[in-house]
Amino acid sequence: MRQSRSRIIKSGLYVLTIIILVYVVVYMPTPYMINQPGTAEEIKPMVTVQDADPEEKGTFMLTTVSVSYANLAMLVTSQFNTHAEIIRKEPDRDEKEYATEQKYYMSSSQSNAIVAAYNQADVPYEIVPEYVFIVGLSKTIQTKGDFLPGDIFTKVNGASVGRLEDLASLLKGKKVGETVSVELKRDGKILNQQVELVEIGGDSETTKAGLGVSIGEVRKVMPNESGKEVKFANTRIGGPSAGLMFTLEIYNQLTSGDLSKGYRIAGTGTMSVDGTVGPIGGVQFKIVASDREHAEIFFVPESNYNDAKAKAEAIGSKMTLVPVKNVDDALKYLEELPPKA
Repeated sequence: MRQSRSRIIKSGLYVLTIIILVYVVVYMPTPYMINQPGTAEEIKPMVTVQDADPEEKGTFMLTTVSVSYANLAMLVTSQFNTHAEIIRKEPDRDEKEYATEQKYYMSSSQSNAIVAAYNQADVPYEIVPEYVFIVGLSKTIQTKGDFLPGDIFTKVNGASVGRLEDLASLLKGKKVGETVSVELKRDGKILNQQVELVEIGGDSETTKAGLGVSIGEVRKVMPNESGKEVKFANTRIGGPSAGLMFTLEIYNQLTSGDLSKGYRIAGTGTMSVDGTVGPIGGVQFKIVASDREHAEIFFVPESNYNDAKAKAEAIGSKMTLVPVKNVDDALKYLEELPPKA
């Protein structure tokens, strides 16, 4: 009887040890994230222009960095991955806030890419604000409202909110401690609440009252010509760095001929509405991802070129790296590129 009880206790301790070990290795959060090569994905399936020129013998590819919230097992295995980088998480930012922020950056990137492509293709357009939403919560100010990243503002004090200017106007002149009624849309449901305004800054003599959240505006770019509207498919990809490659794909569909000329063309870089290509982070990971997908040409922001070149040489890549400062640089290179034999 004593022996049987001893076996039960030992078995129970063994199971408990296994459960604790699995939790520590797999489920216990750590203050780290792991960056590593993501994907190089064809853009054409993601972008639709109604009356597009369908000719595209090659392909334009956006590139990504894989970002993972690390558990202990991942931290250990990443030590043996020459293409992985361990970084500390930003304090007080959870996965939902990060995902919302990246989605907003992607939306802005797409809008800017459309504007830049329309400008290059001489397509007249107008920009129409769609909605204002919460990107994240302040790290230094304690908000008094029930807010979550992704919440959409619909009304403040009974007045509709459709633009950033609307929200700013409705809060102008309000004082810290005043209460305003806020109507939000969250996951398709309408929420109403009374929110006390908090101090969000100001000059040395005055204070400014606000909600204590960071806010973004989603805009739609509408062409004045029928058949030129650009639509994007929903993807899991976030961030602003696909702007340049979106612009090239959109421009290729808007204009006659094949800008790709049969090549597999990858790249990265943010896009401003004036066509300026901005620097990005993690270019070394995007070089690896593009090489794995057999890209032949890689467009890289000029300020990221040295890091991209060093990584390409380290992995023995045969890709042609093309540094660019603006979309004109990329278009000029492609226009002068001979068609692939």
